[in-house]
Amino acid sequence: MKKIYIISLTIVSMIAGLSCQKHLVELNENPNGADPSTTNPNLVLSTVLTESARALVNLGYLDIAGVMQHTQKDGWAGGHNNYDWGNSNDWGGYYGILRNNQFVYDKAVELNYPLHQGITLVMKSLIFGLITDLWGDAPYSDALKGNLGGAENTFPIFDAQQSIYDSILLNLEKANTLLDEASFNSSTGPADIYYTGDALKWRKFANSLALRYYMRLSEKLPSVAQQGIEKIAGDPTKYPVITAVADEPSMAFPGNSDADSWPAYAVPQSDSTNYIRIKMCNTLVKELLSKNDPRIRAWAEPVTESIYVDADLTGNISKVVFDTTINGVHRPRVMIITNEFIAAKGITINDINQDPYYVGLPVALNAPQTYNLSPDVQQASHNTHVSWVNKKFAQGNAGGVRVRLITAAEVHFILAEAAAKGWNAGDAETHYNQGIAASFSVWGFGADAPAYIAQPEVAYDGTIEQIITQKWIASWSMAAEAWFDWRRTGYPELHGVAGFTQAPELPLRFYYPLGERNLNGANVEVANNKLETTPYSNFGGNGAKNSPWSRPWIVQGTGKPW
Repeated sequence: MKKIYIISLTIVSMIAGLSCQKHLVELNENPNGADPSTTNPNLVLSTVLTESARALVNLGYLDIAGVMQHTQKDGWAGGHNNYDWGNSNDWGGYYGILRNNQFVYDKAVELNYPLHQGITLVMKSLIFGLITDLWGDAPYSDALKGNLGGAENTFPIFDAQQSIYDSILLNLEKANTLLDEASFNSSTGPADIYYTGDALKWRKFANSLALRYYMRLSEKLPSVAQQGIEKIAGDPTKYPVITAVADEPSMAFPGNSDADSWPAYAVPQSDSTNYIRIKMCNTLVKELLSKNDPRIRAWAEPVTESIYVDADLTGNISKVVFDTTINGVHRPRVMIITNEFIAAKGITINDINQDPYYVGLPVALNAPQTYNLSPDVQQASHNTHVSWVNKKFAQGNAGGVRVRLITAAEVHFILAEAAAKGWNAGDAETHYNQGIAASFSVWGFGADAPAYIAQPEVAYDGTIEQIITQKWIASWSMAAEAWFDWRRTGYPELHGVAGFTQAPELPLRFYYPLGERNLNGANVEVANNKLETTPYSNFGGNGAKNSPWSRPWIVQGTGKPW
């Protein structure tokens, strides 16, 4: 009996164990979650597209706009004005997008959906391209495989930057082929927030990205770049590209909350926390004013109170005058001051900007909140004597401004540069003019483009510097691409400020993330050792091997940008 009893207990224990295991499985199932085996790829595709657009504008409107001197901050400005990034450069969000994108791609292969395969290859190229542009060598071949286990997947090697660019270009070629079908056996529906499943527009996106990355290689591998660009430019039927604003991949913000709003949106939040911190940078303001560029009205707010130094007045005098004309220029509100007033403040007239309408913050000021006799010296100041970013950017929907992942203007400027190099890419002047016109159109000034282009200061002069400078202006709110162009060409000629920015020159890359250094240190060290140190590599605090001023492969041996 004892033996039977033991067997019975064993059987009961086994049954109970299986029952508990079943209940635990049921408890761990999310009744509101999606089953990966049955999930429609469109449910995840929409997340890939929205998060990609958010990632790009967060990069290009915020701190990289500071690096490229579109804007400066007068509150909590270290990362924006001074490149004091510390350990803040993390790539987890980008790899999160890529994991979702890989899921959509795998489902598309399983279901034989060539439309979705092509779209996800374009997005893979965009995000991996951004990662290698920002950091250099990075996990690629063994990335996104952590669920498979094994050391090679848990601690992925860093692929060489050149091989990542090569793979990107191959994937974009494949995407163009997959998307070149008369019809498809699947539909994206509204999940495709860029193009609602228009395969031709996705082909244009793919080939325009290829132009971007061939030009990225132009200093390192000029023959590869030339052949690639000439291949695309020479066969517009096989390789259509974005030449019109209507073909641009873009996204608007609903603006209902922080999660679906333009970066640094401040309404209905306190205006002392986000929007108000960002002011226009003097570098861009001067460039726009010198060329009578109407786009300044879309990007900047006029000062609410200008300053005028009256040399005919004596004494320590300051007075505010409304609705007046000085030297033929109407000023709605002006603070008239004397030289004695300036001296009493312990500054000189060179510290005062008297423009009647637009005033930018100089780069990396010691106390930007006090600039130009600010009446509010708190961080994130209500400075009436400096131009804030246009007030539509204080709205959650940015007044209808769209994030643009690549633009017709960029494509035309790439082709203009290629033609200026002597490559078969069309007429350089025509593309240059079309690039300017496309940017003017996006910002609501299409009718003003011909007069702007006709100015002697703007009319095409045949130089790469002029093309890249116009491309830099047109990159407003998407300044990352301007950073990569500057790194490649040295244009426009921008510099840091010795003693105030982390180094006296602009940085070249991001730090490898602290989390990656802690968890995957051996592979990070291999990548660090492939960076080329420079005279500025010891700036920044993380050592010369992982410095924003060390050269990744893409600029090694080019002599650019400094």
